Amino acid sequence: MTHLTRRLFLGSLLAASMAAAPGAWADAKPVRILVGFPAGGGTDAIARTLADRLKDELGRPVIVENKPGAGGQLAAQALKASPPDGSTYFLSHDHTISILPLVMKNPGYDSARDFVPVAGFASFVNAFALSSGTPAKSLPEYVNWVRSQGGGKGTIGVPAPASTPEFLVKVLGERYNLDLVPVPYRGSAPLIGDMLGNQIAAGTGSVPDFIEHHKAGRLRVAAVLGPKRQAILPDVPTLAELGIAGFEDLPYYGVFAPAGTPKAVIDEFAQALSKVIAQPDVRTRLTELGLTVEFMNSAQLAARERAYAKSWAEIIRKSGFQPQ
Repeated sequence: MTHLTRRLFLGSLLAASMAAAPGAWADAKPVRILVGFPAGGGTDAIARTLADRLKDELGRPVIVENKPGAGGQLAAQALKASPPDGSTYFLSHDHTISILPLVMKNPGYDSARDFVPVAGFASFVNAFALSSGTPAKSLPEYVNWVRSQGGGKGTIGVPAPASTPEFLVKVLGERYNLDLVPVPYRGSAPLIGDMLGNQIAAGTGSVPDFIEHHKAGRLRVAAVLGPKRQAILPDVPTLAELGIAGFEDLPYYGVFAPAGTPKAVIDEFAQALSKVIAQPDVRTRLTELGLTVEFMNSAQLAARERAYAKSWAEIIRKSGFQPQ
């Protein structure tokens, strides 16, 4: 190869690489998955389990970014402000998507207008749990303990204000004629931290938040919501078994994108998520975290979102709660 030929050949390679570079860089742009709760909680653990495998299916780095605060409200607002180019998603359960718009006059977003459901991947149940320092080992025993030790007054931690766990506290108080006060936290992680330290006797939240500590004997799940007992907690009764009906509708987990995100991009992510949750070890891990794994496409997730909001709108109305 002559000197001139070599120069022409190298020049052609350089030009080709420069032309290809923008596309290659675009493909390698990291995907952010926003999580509205602190690291260490159940939602964070779920997001990191999925992100680890999604990077292989999408062929791009996938980063979990925690934006805790206001029950996921800050993360939802960050999603709304993100470009609809497939680089940012929001992994959330029902609270931020379906409940907050019912209990806040201006949450800073409109789920139906500002977000596009990408895919759902699981349902779960909420639970009532007791710290290990509380002598009660069941909900009825807790009720008797509050009556004998606190004169009918007690506090129960909840992972976010105006959340479904907070409304559960109100229902429990009315059911047992107790003065039960919900104590809101900035996510499940600090709530569980106080429960493990016996700073608060009881808490409500999702089974994924409590399950690992329940297995280790560091706290006790005393009752679960939902239509039936959970396979992972076969000895724990449902609220319905304890005479408290109306909490059978199951909350969900899903992934959402900013409005305007192209359908092709939505479909690509949904397909990748479907493949990830079908992997046996991922499915096992999510089950261990207290989830019932079930894939929902965009339309199915949107329908689930609407139905859940309708169900809880009635519960909130009956409670007398006024949007803040």
